[in-house]
Amino acid sequence: MASPFPGMDPYIEEAGLWEDFHHDLISEIKSSLANRLPQRYVIRSGERSYVALALDEAEEQRSFLPDVAVTTGHGSGRAARKTKKTASTGAAPSEAGAVMMRALVKAEYREAFLEIRQVDPEHKLITGIEILSPSNKRPNTKGWRLYNRKRLAYLSGYANFVEIDLLRRGRRMPMASAWPDSPYYLLVCRKKRASRCAVWPATFTEPLPSIPIPLAPPDADISLDIQPFARAIYARSRYERDIDYRHPLYPPLSSAEAAWFQERLLQQQPPM
Repeated sequence: MASPFPGMDPYIEEAGLWEDFHHDLISEIKSSLANRLPQRYVIRSGERSYVALALDEAEEQRSFLPDVAVTTGHGSGRAARKTKKTASTGAAPSEAGAVMMRALVKAEYREAFLEIRQVDPEHKLITGIEILSPSNKRPNTKGWRLYNRKRLAYLSGYANFVEIDLLRRGRRMPMASAWPDSPYYLLVCRKKRASRCAVWPATFTEPLPSIPIPLAPPDADISLDIQPFARAIYARSRYERDIDYRHPLYPPLSSAEAAWFQERLLQQQPPM
């Protein structure tokens, strides 16, 4: 079954499949560009990792998941012994009068990105490619600060920069100009034109736009079309098995978008 959305499927984010999708999309982009880059370039994947306190953000972010999180705690041995003792007596513990609280735990976050480098001289960085993660869209968190610092360097002319936001939730990165009124965007900032950026609005009702990947002069841009990758990932990963399209989205669709989506679902139903 194909996704009912011609563009980015917002249910990938809603169903908690973003981490899987992000990993595969990075791989697809790397493979596509590696096969078309001139010989004087290489493309490499990198990872930004950090440890931060993981708060329960369910009310704010709903089903946002960390990119990768490993939780740790203290005092588990005493708690285990107490639990074992309670279980051996057969008495069911009561929570009457207890106050429910959430603990602070540490989480390790990992965020993948791509870099196009010129082999000579000394693997010079030419273009950075970032696909935003949920942690990049939570202002004033460690993930946001680390990414924003790197982003500001790119936008100041450090190298060419490509930023892809395929997440409806969270807050967009700061810009001097207003962002277009669209759920998604693709941004390209050329080193020689920093801090001016070309931004392509994107939605789920139309295929994602192709964008140019800038290289070093005198080499021409390479066109990157992400939509075929999104379709291929959806199909081979069988996302339809984990997605319930009857479930409402958060943030909710507008009335016009909801009507359009219901019509799309009816069109995909097999004939009786």
